[in-house]
Amino acid sequence: MERQKSFSELIKSESPVLVDFSAEWCGPCKMMAPILEELKGILGDKAVIIKIDVDKSPAAAAAYNIQGVPTLILFKNGEIKWRQSGVQQANYLKKIIEQNT
Repeated sequence: MERQKSFSELIKSESPVLVDFSAEWCGPCKMMAPILEELKGILGDKAVIIKIDVDKSPAAAAAYNIQGVPTLILFKNGEIKWRQSGVQQANYLKKIIEQNT
């Protein structure tokens, strides 16, 4: 059985990794869930999408200076390629990811 990769291993991937920093209590974060599902359907395995709950992972939130949720950060090879707070549409995110593939 493959062990689960750590966050730092995941973001060092050569494929783009979109991280959704969110929280249970956040209304706009709930709006992102179906958008990210749609995006996953569009992109397939071209990118990895992971969700991080800032309340359950305060160290990760602090490491990336997350002030508001949702905040989306696109990583590739461990580097931040793009960052934006607020609800984003699937087509816009697809374009950002494709520019960094």
